[in-house]
Amino acid sequence: MAMWVFGYGSLIWKAGFHFDDRLVGFIKDYRRVFYQGSTDHRGTPEYPGRTVTLEPAKGEVCSGVAYKIIRKENQEAALEYLEVREKQYDMKAYVDFFTEPTASTPAVSNALVYIASADKKLNKNYLGPASFEEIANQIVHAEGPSGPNRDYLFKLETALIQIGCEDKHVSDLASEVRRILLKEELTT
Repeated sequence: MAMWVFGYGSLIWKAGFHFDDRLVGFIKDYRRVFYQGSTDHRGTPEYPGRTVTLEPAKGEVCSGVAYKIIRKENQEAALEYLEVREKQYDMKAYVDFFTEPTASTPAVSNALVYIASADKKLNKNYLGPASFEEIANQIVHAEGPSGPNRDYLFKLETALIQIGCEDKHVSDLASEVRRILLKEELTT
């Protein structure tokens, strides 16, 4: 039986595991938010970066990609890889994935997705909501082993454009980060 994995952040542009098929689409009743702290990839424990997680939001959709993995050994390898890569995400869920906006039946049922919960007891890196300016400033100045936090944001913005999806939260945040970077460049 095939396994499906839904990616809504860096998994869109960098799966990191073998897959047999990739579908572009969305899940319902969730929205993508920059509420998860990254202390291992896009920030440090002293200055965490911000990465996306999912937040329940009735009536909203979150675009991304679903990866199909057929062979059992590839499924095991993908899970082993994801358990390390997504270790700061404390929840796994199984979601219905749609490829057509008017469809009432999902294209894929039970796609695995990693989510960072808002429970600070279970997820010590959850940063939660902040003002738009605070989030943008944190992204501008955070950097970790995987590079500057802003690169994550810009790659996500580009990846969403490439798959034909618009996410106002991501594009507005990317514009604000560019504005801050330009302002800092002009003052130095």
